[in-house]
Amino acid sequence: MNDVTSSYRCGYVALVGRPNVGKSTLLNYLLGQKLSITSDKPQTTRHTILGIKTVEDAQFVFIDTPGVHKSSKRAMNRYMNRSATRILPDVNVAVFVVEALQWTDEDDLVLEKLREAKVPTILAVNKIDKIKDKERLLPFLQEIGAKLSFASVVPISAIKQSYLDELESAIKNLLPESEAFFPEDQLTDRSSRFLASEIIREKLMRRLGQELPYDLTVEIEQFKEEGNLYRIHAVIWVERDNQKAIVIGKGGRLLKDVGTDARTDMEKMFDHKVFLELWVKVKSGWSDDERALQSLGYRDEF
Repeated sequence: MNDVTSSYRCGYVALVGRPNVGKSTLLNYLLGQKLSITSDKPQTTRHTILGIKTVEDAQFVFIDTPGVHKSSKRAMNRYMNRSATRILPDVNVAVFVVEALQWTDEDDLVLEKLREAKVPTILAVNKIDKIKDKERLLPFLQEIGAKLSFASVVPISAIKQSYLDELESAIKNLLPESEAFFPEDQLTDRSSRFLASEIIREKLMRRLGQELPYDLTVEIEQFKEEGNLYRIHAVIWVERDNQKAIVIGKGGRLLKDVGTDARTDMEKMFDHKVFLELWVKVKSGWSDDERALQSLGYRDEF
């Protein structure tokens, strides 16, 4: 480690952007395995999630963040916006993820937070695989690339894994020289209990309609290890009685399917057999109650 090129680098890298631009998908592909839950619905990510990638000469401590959005009607919305932006002054690098050929007021909102934080920022223009006329891309890159003094601008497709090596190289160049913060085999600082609740919520978001997923959350009431078996009891909290019936489904079918899908993913992630029991309960107004949010694990972190 006598010169910069041979020195080990390590630092915190925030993935930020408005909802549904592909931050969680990007994190999973950068890590080479699934950690953050994903769905086609905005605001799937509600918490900051640490994903650790260790290579020969660097350790990337990625932080997946909730999408920054304009709505602040409910306590849940305010919590997600706080989670997404409060970390920016404390990270070494920010990766601002935007969607190719799409720029909204919420992108402007993220841009303003990045200006305030004064953190070295890479612009990652995602979903380029969806652009049929690639000649339209260059003017867009030039236009948004001029909005901030970006360290670099990298067009990518997270889902197709296009140009992710170039993005990773650009990030590494901005990391400070430092020893690794975490053991090389560690993937996240999140507990198995937390990851289990997120997996269940992902399956619900993917199977339910547009509105209901935002009125539900998952709480793990029991997580026991019995030899090679994890025994997990979880409660799905909704806000109204009619939502409970929707989540259970006709003859309990939807809830059973969610449980089957979630158990399959848990067994892959935990490398254990899983016995999973799900209940659906009503807690009126939980998403707009700061105390209820804290009791359900929505606490300001990092």
